[in-house]
Amino acid sequence: MLRTHTCGELRSENIGDKVVLCGWVQRSRDKGGMLWIDLRDRYGITQLSLEEGVTAEDVLKTARELGREFVLKAEGTVIERESKNDKMPTGAVEIKVSNLEILNAAKLPPFMIDDETDGGDDLRMKYRYLDLRRNPVRKNLELRHRMMQQTRAYLDSREFIEVETPVLIKSTPEGARDFVVPSRMNPGEFYALPQSPQTFKQLLMVSGFDKYFQIVKCFRDEDLRADRQPEFTQIDCELSFVTQEDILDMFEGLAKHLFKTVRGVDIEKLPRMTYADAMKFYGNDKPDTRFDMKFVELTDVVKGKDFKVFEEAELVIGINAKGAATYTRKQIDELIDFVKRPQIGGTGIIYARVEADGSLKSSVDKFYAPEDLLKWKAAMNAEPGDLLLLMAGGADKTRKAMSELRLEMGTKLGLRDKNVFSPLWVVDFPLLEWNDEAQRYFAMHHPFTSPKPEDLHLVETNPGAIRANAYDMVINGVEVGGGSIRIHDRELQSRMFKLLGFSEEEAQNQFGFLLNAFEYGAPPHGGLAFGFDRLCSLFGGSDSIRDYIAFPKNNSGRDVMIDAPSPIAQEQLHELQIRLRTEAKA
Repeated sequence: MLRTHTCGELRSENIGDKVVLCGWVQRSRDKGGMLWIDLRDRYGITQLSLEEGVTAEDVLKTARELGREFVLKAEGTVIERESKNDKMPTGAVEIKVSNLEILNAAKLPPFMIDDETDGGDDLRMKYRYLDLRRNPVRKNLELRHRMMQQTRAYLDSREFIEVETPVLIKSTPEGARDFVVPSRMNPGEFYALPQSPQTFKQLLMVSGFDKYFQIVKCFRDEDLRADRQPEFTQIDCELSFVTQEDILDMFEGLAKHLFKTVRGVDIEKLPRMTYADAMKFYGNDKPDTRFDMKFVELTDVVKGKDFKVFEEAELVIGINAKGAATYTRKQIDELIDFVKRPQIGGTGIIYARVEADGSLKSSVDKFYAPEDLLKWKAAMNAEPGDLLLLMAGGADKTRKAMSELRLEMGTKLGLRDKNVFSPLWVVDFPLLEWNDEAQRYFAMHHPFTSPKPEDLHLVETNPGAIRANAYDMVINGVEVGGGSIRIHDRELQSRMFKLLGFSEEEAQNQFGFLLNAFEYGAPPHGGLAFGFDRLCSLFGGSDSIRDYIAFPKNNSGRDVMIDAPSPIAQEQLHELQIRLRTEAKA
């Protein structure tokens, strides 16, 4: 090794030691008679000191040639620092330099390599290798590393075996768009990159590997946002001879283990919530339960008073924003503007303040007498100082808009603390969802999800009412993992494909290998997958998974650092027998 120590490990007990450090120049300060250099590596910063008349002239000359981010090798003796810095672990000591060697010079970086950098997102993405030198980014990747190590430790201790599955697979019609890869040896045919290892892990169960896991790269060609990337990582797991309860217990244990070992947080038993209750009380299937503010259905309470908005509504619901009665008209108008945004889809808000004397002052006082408004107060368990917010309209649209308003109020009232964690299981999802445009059912999870045994009789008569043997883990309003008990019987799987609009020929072409495998003794099995990048960002308190990926793509799916995707040479295209549209027109 070129170095004897890192830049983060020297302490007072090392005083007098001869050491060699290597790292990058964070900054230097030349006071004429004294010169100091902060030398940085991924472990920390150590101060180097040089003095006129003490340090050799050639060494001083080298030190004065240094710029930011020069790569340096420094030799010297550990001495006690006169002006100690208690904000640095190495702040009690410094290195009295005897020799310096510039290992590599550096251009002036396009932004400051500091915790609070002056580089914007686009610039830092272009020079990601420089951004990765910054402490916050490095700490994010260290957290990711710990999460990965502790995941493996937990699953290994429970006799899971890690198996790698193929990356070049067959394209399937269900789910998101595939990324496809042309085959040179099979002209006109394509591989797909896996959206998940779903069928392979089920085949491993048929093979007798009763506890499988993989920390695996997956790929989806879909529109991007803060919590999506075209390539992402999953903790992918499957078990045989298990019930839904077994899987919930096993992976609740994994969540508790990660919270304890990585964050030092003790998590109690995860509560269970049905999909129906999640939609009824929170308006979505991934509720943020760090705060209450549940929906209260008021349709029967508010109707019959000739207020057209309520009279024509399929559903009227309200939330109680406790302590928010002090909101001004301007603040309430901002909330109304918020729900009217196209992505929210609301039409407006009716509000009522609970005054100090217990009476209500509302925006619809001319339609509702004081005694009518007291019924609102009773239904919503309101107290003086509370603000009641009501929305009305079609049931699905109103729940969706109210869900967004609830989250907005939770944020404004400081109820969504990123250092507070509220995990739960959401269970009993619908097995299928109807698509009006395609005029057929689609699997809400995937086509291999097992129906609840007690709902099997509905397959032919009322498919939309079938509940799935499926479950999601939700933490702070984020779905971090999901899975199901799988179908392991060929006949039932064939019925499911038929229900989803597959002909027998299509089912055989797409999934014949799985159907055939089920004829050779497939055990009952199930599993789940955690979104590893999402889990890391949640543990780290960030809204974006990009902060926890070493080399992420931007919102256009581009890697601006290496400039990908990019055109390929004509020779490669011809070898693959691919003609671009412009070439075909020519």
